[in-house]
Amino acid sequence: MSETPLTGRAQPDREPHRFAEWQRLGGYDALRGALKRHSPEALVAIVEASGLRGRGGAGFLTGTKWRLMRKAAEAAGEGPRYLCVNGDEMEPGSFKDRLLMEALPHQLIEGAMLAAYAVGATEVIILVRDAYRAAAVALTRAITEAESAGLLGRNILGSGFGLKMRLHASAGRYIVGEETALIAAIEGERPVPRHRPPYPAQSGLWGRPTTVNNVETLSAVPHIVQNGAEWFQKLSRTEEGGTKLYGISGRVNRPQLIEAPMGTPAGELIEMAGGIRDGRKLLAFQPGGGATAFLQEADLDVPMDFAHVKKAGSSLGTGAVIVLDDQSCPVAAIGRHARFYARESCGLCTPCRDGLPWVAKLLDALEAGHGTQQDIDLLHMHVELAGPSGRSFCDLMAGAMTPVKSGLERFGDIFAAHLKGHCPVGRS
Repeated sequence: MSETPLTGRAQPDREPHRFAEWQRLGGYDALRGALKRHSPEALVAIVEASGLRGRGGAGFLTGTKWRLMRKAAEAAGEGPRYLCVNGDEMEPGSFKDRLLMEALPHQLIEGAMLAAYAVGATEVIILVRDAYRAAAVALTRAITEAESAGLLGRNILGSGFGLKMRLHASAGRYIVGEETALIAAIEGERPVPRHRPPYPAQSGLWGRPTTVNNVETLSAVPHIVQNGAEWFQKLSRTEEGGTKLYGISGRVNRPQLIEAPMGTPAGELIEMAGGIRDGRKLLAFQPGGGATAFLQEADLDVPMDFAHVKKAGSSLGTGAVIVLDDQSCPVAAIGRHARFYARESCGLCTPCRDGLPWVAKLLDALEAGHGTQQDIDLLHMHVELAGPSGRSFCDLMAGAMTPVKSGLERFGDIFAAHLKGHCPVGRS
């Protein structure tokens, strides 16, 4: 279990543990110890020293985020302060948080309690999208069990620390993964991103100090607190600490979720998933989900962490590795992504609202063999004018255009072949 702390206690059938059984496995030991031995400031320092980076996609240092929240909470004075847990998980190719919520809800709840204690939050709200109904059931039961055991409520374990926790069922939209849109969704508003500053730590949920953390991020916290920052760092194969949940999907023999040391090369992860399906060869892979740039065979040895993948020209994102073999049409794959992002746009700004459906239409025409050189030129125009970060209100447009830009650069010959009505690698 020490090599797979996040998933090692999951039962084979993914049935969530009852509270008593979870305690026998060491559940809530980190919380009990922290409330006795550590101040909130000390807890922030431990997480800072661990180097834990947010596992929701951006990779921001968790300890730094917590420290900003602590300062804002102290400045805000009396009143509610919130920790929001992002369990929306709608990045194409990503399915890691689902396992953690369904099979290990008490692990997440303990991590959220520790985070709330560290940042000074008075209430935790876990947002789960509607499709994750088994996760919602598991979390609701686990919260009730924790309350019955006296681990939620007023004066927890005689520490003077009090905390409320509840689940928020969301209809689910990709844009809800953006933290200010998530806050709007919890408030019952249309889930669209908000202007920053002020940042959520200053004015978030209902205008109060708020921090938003991902499910996987918080699930790592009890292990860091229990075993120490140095232990967490040593789990990794690079300078970025811990293990990582990698979802391997696409053209592999055994699509699956793998917990492996941070920095495990993509080639090793693909082999753990049974290798390329039917003995085919690799064409390309996206290392961090549908909004990341393509890498190819020469990049299989790149350590899968935030810094190394960025240096290779892509991003780790959620660690969702999507594999294309040499019979997978990249034009079709990019078109599927474009249709998804066009549908999921909140419609707030013109580049996303009007640009993404246009991009999807161009890609569909090319994939069907009805495209023209002008269509490819228009795709380049979208990449140049609308693709860079900052050209739209949030980064959805920039993320959606990333595989388009990468595909045009890496597979220009395949795009050109589609103008002649055929695909040299297939239509799947």
